Amino acid sequence: MDRVEIGTTGLLVSQLCFGTGTQGWRGRSNQTDLGLDELADLLHYGYDRGINFWDSADQYGSHPHVARALQNIGRNTVVITSKTCATTSEEAEADIDRFLRELNTDHIDIVLMHCLTEKNWPSSFSGVMDVLERKKQEGVIRAHGVSCHDFDAFQTAAVTPWVDVVLARINYAGKYMDGPPEKIIPVLEQMDQNNIGVYGMKVVGRGDLGNDARNAIHYVLDIPAVDAITVGMQNRQEVDDNIGYVGEHSRSFQPV
Repeated sequence: MDRVEIGTTGLLVSQLCFGTGTQGWRGRSNQTDLGLDELADLLHYGYDRGINFWDSADQYGSHPHVARALQNIGRNTVVITSKTCATTSEEAEADIDRFLRELNTDHIDIVLMHCLTEKNWPSSFSGVMDVLERKKQEGVIRAHGVSCHDFDAFQTAAVTPWVDVVLARINYAGKYMDGPPEKIIPVLEQMDQNNIGVYGMKVVGRGDLGNDARNAIHYVLDIPAVDAITVGMQNRQEVDDNIGYVGEHSRSFQPV
């Protein structure tokens, strides 16, 4: 699977990221419901087939599963995202310390502020941003950014220099997004112009587009501002299918 750089972070990732947060919130997801060993084995299965990018979050409860999968994989061969819902500097400090313990690692590649829903979040969450920036300078994290569940918050992310990476909701049908594709794509392009890395979520509309997954994946990968996509997968067949769709898209862009 092709590797791409997320923005200007220096992080090289597979275009397909293994998502662990389908229907994820309050400490569980469809992936974590599989069980500790089962999800760890599935992450390992994807890794063996070229997926070196794993998306986790505190709200998904998937840190222990990622840690278990890492036991048989070199830490520096995988790029790991996690997400914090901290609202204060104290909460952010505590979260990062706990995440490191739960993931059994000395660093987290990407940490995002999770599910932002207000336009003025750089002011409201300045304490959290300061902590994440300091952790980045210390080498504890390598990049920071946001995921948004509001169009105004999403627009703010595009013009905030602090943002290294955005996890953006994007699919061709406009399902579970911050706005229709014709409003979202120009903002993604602005992020790209500002050297912000973007990886897409809700690519198959939280499963609603599952019967058209190939076209849904190709649609998002056709957007030049999108570096990679995260898809929640629950069995080996889904892993194989999605790797095939991404690989097929990559081959179509190889020079003759």
